[in-house]
Amino acid sequence: QVRLVESGGDLVQSGGSLRLSCDASGRTGSINTWGWYRQTPGKQRELVATITNGGNTVHADSVKGRFTISRDNAKNTAYLQMNSLKPEDTGVYYCNANNGINVYWGQGTQVTVSS
Repeated sequence: QVRLVESGGDLVQSGGSLRLSCDASGRTGSINTWGWYRQTPGKQRELVATITNGGNTVHADSVKGRFTISRDNAKNTAYLQMNSLKPEDTGVYYCNANNGINVYWGQGTQVTVSS
């Protein structure tokens, strides 16, 4: 079992920056891929970025060049650095951890970008 807790969400002005953190506890050694997803009212949850154990990353086209996913294996933490935020980035951001058998989710953290 893996437990994920997100933090760092806030209200920020357009053009601003935030860094989200996802702290994992439990059987963290089994995690091979971390991911960040977001959801806005009326829309499906969408992929923002993923990172593997080997450091390979994928970023959604909508955030490329602005967001960066990273991980600190020693701290069992994943991060999402978000720069040049836009109002359309507003939503609840969820952390995801995959161990190849199960997928775990955090409770989400709210990001609101004002225009």
